[in-house]
Amino acid sequence: MTIIKLVAMLALGLITIASTAPAFAQTNGYRMSAGRGAAIRECNRAATKYPDYLWGDFEIDVYRSCMAQHGKQE
Repeated sequence: MTIIKLVAMLALGLITIASTAPAFAQTNGYRMSAGRGAAIRECNRAATKYPDYLWGDFEIDVYRSCMAQHGKQE
């Protein structure tokens, strides 16, 4: 019976820690522009057509060139 209580207390502690961790997260103060967010989403969609296991480094090359076409850093 005590093992069950110990496991239950441990689980409750882990749940408490996991639920409060995001509240203590800090941001770097940088807000991403809507244009950059849209470019990242578009370039990720374009790059996922070429997975690494089939195309090697071509996936990152597609992503980088797409971001350059949008005038954004990778």
